Amino acid sequence: MKAPARVDATLLDDYERYLATRPAHTRDAYLRDVATLKALAGEAPLAGLSPADLRRFLATLHGRGISGRSLARMLSGWRAFFRFAMDRDRSFKDDPCGGLKAPKAQRRLPSALSPDEAVQLVAIEGDDALALRDRALLELAYSSGLRVAELSGMNLSMLDLVSGEVRVWGKGSKERIVPVGAPARAALQAWIARRISLPVRDAEALFLSRTGRRLGPRAIQQRLAAWAVKRGLRRHVHPHMLRHSFASHLLQSSGDLRAVQELLGHASIASTQVYAHLDFQHLAKVYDEAHPRAKKRPLGKAPKDAK
Repeated sequence: MKAPARVDATLLDDYERYLATRPAHTRDAYLRDVATLKALAGEAPLAGLSPADLRRFLATLHGRGISGRSLARMLSGWRAFFRFAMDRDRSFKDDPCGGLKAPKAQRRLPSALSPDEAVQLVAIEGDDALALRDRALLELAYSSGLRVAELSGMNLSMLDLVSGEVRVWGKGSKERIVPVGAPARAALQAWIARRISLPVRDAEALFLSRTGRRLGPRAIQQRLAAWAVKRGLRRHVHPHMLRHSFASHLLQSSGDLRAVQELLGHASIASTQVYAHLDFQHLAKVYDEAHPRAKKRPLGKAPKDAK
């Protein structure tokens, strides 16, 4: 009978060969995950690991400072390995990952521009075709809270400047109608009038590259980052930040979470509620700066006007 260590070594070699056809980043991640598992198991055979063992391993890694998000991904890699092992080796009778959950990842609040920063960013000057295109692009992104893929996939037929609406196909091929503000409509009209000056190779695309092809997501990201630098914003700005800014500013003004959910195209209100936290942060800052009781003073020290 083969020693457990030898069985594990053979199985791990087989698993590496099994992953050979996977994309390199997936293969490397899964191999790192199982190497971590083996290191945590030490001399214990992998087939003998229990849910309690894996729960202890997760706690150990969490104690080392590994985030909940990273642990969730690692747990997914362990599940993939145990599914493979159960198909190849009868000594693996149960999946010890069953029912396990990684510690909850701390949800990051999305970064958003201030209203002044947003206006500063989109107010692109110049009357050449690319400047007009970029202003229309950024105005539409901020005005309507669109995803970068939605901006790239936008066709002329989806835009109705008379009614001030844009029809969007979002995630899951779900259609939604989003209003377009007056500054964005004006910028789009100026761009569409100049659009024909480019060598149009994609007649349907709203936003074209210098060569007349549809402007792709990566190009949109690059143009936005470049304009943020030119407009004097001292941080990296990406398309999703404009979407976050749209949602945050709208919620601050209206307080209508359901309306923001509809405009963003979120299937669940839980996805939209993160902007309520941003709104609370804004209100808390106003409170700290304005409310007399928010400004702390040393104990025993009376205010200046006290008699």
